[in-house]
Amino acid sequence: MAVHSQHPASAPPAPPVREKTGHLMLRGWCIFVLFMSLSGTAWVHTFGATAAAAVTIAGGMLSVVLWIIVRPPVQWRRLPWFVVAYVAWATLSLVWSAWPEATALTLLLLWITTIQALFIGSVLTWRELVRAAASALKWVMALSLLFELWVSVVVGRAILPGFVAEDAADPIEYWSRNNLFDFPGRIQGIMGNANLLGPVALLAIIVFAIRIASGAPRRTLLGGWIVVSAFLFVRASSATAYLAAGAVVVVLTTVLLMRRARKPGERTKYYVAYAIVGVGGLVTLWLLRDTIFTTLGRSADLTGRESIWEAVLERAAERPWTGWGFSTPWVPWDPAFDGWILDHGQSVLQAHNMWVDVSMQLGIVGVVLIGFVYLAFVWRSWFFAVDRPRWDLRDDRPYSALTLLPTLVGTILLVQGLAESTPLLVWGWLFVVMLGAKIKQSPHVGEGPAEQSAAIERGEPTKRDA
Repeated sequence: MAVHSQHPASAPPAPPVREKTGHLMLRGWCIFVLFMSLSGTAWVHTFGATAAAAVTIAGGMLSVVLWIIVRPPVQWRRLPWFVVAYVAWATLSLVWSAWPEATALTLLLLWITTIQALFIGSVLTWRELVRAAASALKWVMALSLLFELWVSVVVGRAILPGFVAEDAADPIEYWSRNNLFDFPGRIQGIMGNANLLGPVALLAIIVFAIRIASGAPRRTLLGGWIVVSAFLFVRASSATAYLAAGAVVVVLTTVLLMRRARKPGERTKYYVAYAIVGVGGLVTLWLLRDTIFTTLGRSADLTGRESIWEAVLERAAERPWTGWGFSTPWVPWDPAFDGWILDHGQSVLQAHNMWVDVSMQLGIVGVVLIGFVYLAFVWRSWFFAVDRPRWDLRDDRPYSALTLLPTLVGTILLVQGLAESTPLLVWGWLFVVMLGAKIKQSPHVGEGPAEQSAAIERGEPTKRDA
């Protein structure tokens, strides 16, 4: 005869865990901040420089207030100190800057971007961070496609920033060139620049694929987002983005092979093969650059970039150690940049190479500091991806797909930095600081004070692996 027990062995039934409203709103704000950085110049083209600056400054102030209120656990000794050193040196350049107003204005952007990156990395767990990045990228991809569709179907002609439907002196001035149905014409998305859209679309493909590999729900929809991102990536037709995609494939293949190694010595052959492929690829790219870039529809000098580099390096040589003063990007209305280097009649706003740009602005000291920033980021992100998670005697825990994100982001930015200066600002700088700081604060997905504190805030019980 069955007897009802007053002491059941199993836990009493309980409703599913729900995230607290405050944490949902916090994550929503982080998604908005990520969207702001990933969409870049879209805010300027839509609302104007003044409104975009106001939103950026207000956003930075709000994040500081939220940081004080939430007070996430931060190990101050494990801050990204090379980032701090670079920002400090850039700030110190105000003392000798040849363009102090431009330095002060762009320093504000650098400080806000750095603070936002540290804020997001401290209040979100690894899983939340990737999920938030995916949400922000969905908005960027969807709005880029809808914007180009609206221009082609409703407006029916190319438009200038501010939704002005007028002819431009040069196509480079257009926000959208109305090329959506004019294949193989390049489309520019909400950024108004195909060279900005291409790398972001590549990042979106990576993030959505990582979400699928990590077992996220609604994987069919994520597959659809990959298709949309791939379409925008191809139609952006950015030579730099294509090269970055090739580098991502090489790095991803190497990481996956490294993960299969069972003995320490087994990785040596993969490192040798990786070095051969990397060095061989660079040599091949240099020797066959005429053929490669002609195939991609670009000139061998990367569409005039070599002449830009020569002019910037010539100015950098006049102040080799400390540079002329921080200004990322170059402020177009400052006399030092207005009309200095012209491209299609427009003042160039960057050196189109982050290393050349830093050498002119912050000298050899700045180049060394930014080199250490990226060296530390690449080093940590690489072993974050290839090493099995371990914090005790157990050495058989499974790898997480989430750990692939930092090293693949680093690959995109390093390749992009050879032909663009965007890794020094907006989403490039934000992701380097955010992911680099996150690895130092939480070197294991789901483990550590920062990860467990956020889980508690969501209302989840924290527990370690068995």
